[in-house]
Amino acid sequence: MSGENIDKKAARRERIAAARAGTAGAEVEMTDAEKEEAELAEKARLEGGGMFDGPAPGKADHFGPSFARMIGLLRPSALWFVLVSIFGAIGVVLSVAAPKVLGEATNIVYEGFISHVLGTGVGGAPGFPEGTSKEQVVEALRGAGQDEFANMVGAMQNFSVGAGVDFERLRWIIVAVLAIYLVSAVLSWLQGYVINVIMVRTMWRLREDVEAKINRLPLSYFDKVQRGELISRVTNDIDNITQTMQQSLSGALTSVLTVVGVLIMMFSISWQLALVALVSLPLMGVIFGIIGPRSQKAFGIQWRKVGRLNARVEEAFSGHALVKVFGREQDALDRFQVENEELFQASFKAQFLSGIIMPAMMFIGNLTYVGIAVLGGLMVAGGNLRLGDVQAFIQYSQQFSQPLSELGGMAAVVQSGTASAERVFDFLDADEQDPDAEDAPTVDGGRGVIEFEHVAFSYSEDRPLIRDLSFRVEPGQTVAIVGPTGAGKTTLVNLIMRFYELNSGRILLDGQDIAEMARDDLRRRTGMVLQDPWLFGGTIRDNIRYGNESASDEEIATAAAATYVDRFVHSLPDGYDTVLDEDASNVSAGERQLITIARAFVAQPSILILDEATSAVDTRTELLLQQAMAALRSGRTSFVIAHRLSTIRDADLILVMEHGDIVEQGDHDALIAKQGAYWRLYQSQFEQAATDLDAEEALTGATPVIFTGEADEAERADAESADGGPGKAADAEGRDPAASEADRRR
Repeated sequence: MSGENIDKKAARRERIAAARAGTAGAEVEMTDAEKEEAELAEKARLEGGGMFDGPAPGKADHFGPSFARMIGLLRPSALWFVLVSIFGAIGVVLSVAAPKVLGEATNIVYEGFISHVLGTGVGGAPGFPEGTSKEQVVEALRGAGQDEFANMVGAMQNFSVGAGVDFERLRWIIVAVLAIYLVSAVLSWLQGYVINVIMVRTMWRLREDVEAKINRLPLSYFDKVQRGELISRVTNDIDNITQTMQQSLSGALTSVLTVVGVLIMMFSISWQLALVALVSLPLMGVIFGIIGPRSQKAFGIQWRKVGRLNARVEEAFSGHALVKVFGREQDALDRFQVENEELFQASFKAQFLSGIIMPAMMFIGNLTYVGIAVLGGLMVAGGNLRLGDVQAFIQYSQQFSQPLSELGGMAAVVQSGTASAERVFDFLDADEQDPDAEDAPTVDGGRGVIEFEHVAFSYSEDRPLIRDLSFRVEPGQTVAIVGPTGAGKTTLVNLIMRFYELNSGRILLDGQDIAEMARDDLRRRTGMVLQDPWLFGGTIRDNIRYGNESASDEEIATAAAATYVDRFVHSLPDGYDTVLDEDASNVSAGERQLITIARAFVAQPSILILDEATSAVDTRTELLLQQAMAALRSGRTSFVIAHRLSTIRDADLILVMEHGDIVEQGDHDALIAKQGAYWRLYQSQFEQAATDLDAEEALTGATPVIFTGEADEAERADAESADGGPGKAADAEGRDPAASEADRRR
């Protein structure tokens, strides 16, 4: 790819980023392809981690209420939080008092040294006899023209000529300082420990609320919310709230108390030096006001670049075989390099802007330090301050700037944490499904009669789906539901499971309206095998037992034998105790489906729902699955959703659905004779099979082996066995004798 093409693609991606970021408030036009790419980038950010965990920096739509509600999470631990505040206040008082006490130690050493010098007259200093008062010494020094020295002596509080350093008093002061620092450290540790306990318990309660909320939400909520978005809210956002509350709330309390205490101490020492220290405040405000917003915006752009790069990488990896087939490796590499360079530039800018805040703050702090040192030295020389007070003030100036920097850094953290809290609260406030009535009737040991009475349902008011549906299914019957995509087949079984509530009409189970039954009671009597098998992490035994927690090992073995799981499980190293790895990739797709059927079998439901349970497996495995499902359906009211009409030819009742309505019902022979909607569906599959036969004969010059629609599964299996099984070579030309799935179903 030329450099010009790369520049064009880079420009196009910049338009996408500008449109999503709303740069300068301008309206940026994007093509449909660019909009789709932007959406994929955001989806990749939500569903994947990437190089940055946690939510992207952002602002809450309603900061005040969301922040107050986030703080409200601490209400159950309010007493502990008050205790923490007391610990923090005591610790701050002690840490603020320590420099003042330590400054007094400096004064003792310095004044003792001066008294020794004036008592002995060493170093050219005038000597004074012991017992000379401080006032006499000051007058003598002024008379000798040593006014600055006289001012320094006049400012001393415990001066006695020739007394030297009072080591006894110095020792007690040092002990007091050490005790202050020790107690302050213990209180700080205790504060951190209690804060950690409070936050862990608070987040434990929040996660518990979220988990409980998930179980109370209707299925319609998950249809509208992306999986990655939901996972991001219940993981990354909660982690971000935890980090915000741990680092910011406790730190903010300590920082505010420290600033107030240090200000009081600085003004008590010298209001002039305090004003010098306060000059740094507006300078710090300018830094945060200029660099802070730019840094936050740069991090937002960086997150968007990460999302786009993730989308590009996911696309390239998912379609890696296709990239190889068409020889587009260089094109994929060029695209990656362009977006990787964009991410590099965005990351560099974001890190640079955030990185210069602290050096700038340190620079201002050093300027303040120089100003305090110079002015303090002049004040000591002028007798307006003692040396220890200047030393304490310098320590206070450092203590003053540090919490201010921390408070400035907490602002962005609190903003991001509040935005995460708002997203979690939106989830917690989502409309829940109607709770079951406390007096909901319990139906035990029913026969499994299902009746639909004038059922109407739609996902949205403007698009009606099922308008007026009525039918009855007797116990032990197998009902097949067929129809084109979007006809409402899966919706029908979802209504039986009460995943959605009806708009009107009733569904009766053994004469009882399911809307009045407890959902758990209804679903406990219903077994479901889906098109996509889902297995949990754990052993095969645990996955089968998931259908019935009280099932014994013998019952599990019986279910496995009836559903043909037993045929392959003994070939595994640990048998039923084989641990399934991620996505159950250590067993085949057909074996996964057999395990799900065994799970339904062990539950012994009175109603069975099979939703395209054999559509994604090979023909041989499908034969086993059909035999397993036949055993499972025995004596149960069964609903089978199928696109392959040959799999439901033996159903007791076939419901043909179009646009949510049952347009035909009856058995296979009656519906074929009627030559209506079912006949058209059957003919479309027959014509496709005929087309496949003609194409195969034209390509190979041989007539493929086919079975008529009247041949049963046993005959087909016998024929395959005679040819050496599916996939085995049966002629000299090496051609696979097994015809396509549609061919065999003719």
